[in-house]
Amino acid sequence: MARTEYYDDPGAPEPNRLVVAASAAVIGDDGRILLQRRVDNGLWAMPGGTMEMTESLPEAAVRETLEETGYEVRVTGLVGTYTDARHVIAYSDGEVRRQFNVCFRARVVGGEQRVSGESHEVGWFLPEEVAGLHMHHTQRLRVEHALGSDAPHPG
Repeated sequence: MARTEYYDDPGAPEPNRLVVAASAAVIGDDGRILLQRRVDNGLWAMPGGTMEMTESLPEAAVRETLEETGYEVRVTGLVGTYTDARHVIAYSDGEVRRQFNVCFRARVVGGEQRVSGESHEVGWFLPEEVAGLHMHHTQRLRVEHALGSDAPHPG
C-alpha cells in the first residue's frame, strides 16, 4: 500500500482517522542510529508503527523494531511526543491519518539485521550520514532529537 506524507499543505486530504503510534530511536554504542528505508514511500525512517489494542506504546516500539529490522530492543527512555496537526499521512486504501507518535530511545538486546515486507533496506548511520538520506522532515526532526542535536518538543 502506498503512502504519501503532507506537511502544512493546503492541498492535503482531510484526515479521517487518528492513530496512536510508537517509534524507536535505536542508537548503538558507536553513536550510529538504526534506520529503515520504508517500502510504502521509499523514505528512510526509524522503525515504528501503530499500537495494537493488546500492547503498551513501548511494547509497540519493540514489536515494530523487530518486525521491520530483525533486532530485539529494550526501551531505555523517551525522545519525545509528536502530534503536529499539519502532518497528514494518506494511504492508497483511502485512509488519511493524523498520527500521535511517541518516540522512545532503545538499545539492541538481540536479533540480527534483516529487511521485511515493510523495509527495503536497514542500516546503521552516523549523525553526519543521516543528513544525506532521503526522509520526511518530520522524521528527520525525531532523528535530530534522538541524536541530541535539538531539544525535544511537545508538539
